[in-house]
Amino acid sequence: MQVPILKQRDYLIASIQSALTDADLLRLRDDLVEQVGRFRSRGVIVDVTVLDVMDSFAVRTLSALAHMIKLRGAETVIVGIQPEVAFAMVQLGLTLSTVATALDLEEGLVYLDARATSKQRGDRRGGRGGR
Repeated sequence: MQVPILKQRDYLIASIQSALTDADLLRLRDDLVEQVGRFRSRGVIVDVTVLDVMDSFAVRTLSALAHMIKLRGAETVIVGIQPEVAFAMVQLGLTLSTVATALDLEEGLVYLDARATSKQRGDRRGGRGGR
């Protein structure tokens, strides 16, 4: 199943609509990394609200996705992890420790806006802004 990717301002939003196969997750990763460059996006939000299970492959793929997007100069936020999924992930030792997470889409947008603002301040002060 193809995951719809929406562009809002300088951000891309991928909203997962149903359980994904491993191939679907890899396609999502590749599509997002490609579109970050095409649209010169500053941030990506991946909404996993509908997922009731996140296995080790999904967690590794999302972590790799975030790292690839970071290398392309954008931030990634995973939003909507359900309480039961978070509990199961902790019990299984699965973490997204290197990836920003937020409660929902609105908080994900707030996070990305704050990161963009702090990056601009660093640029104005003569800093390199993480580049």
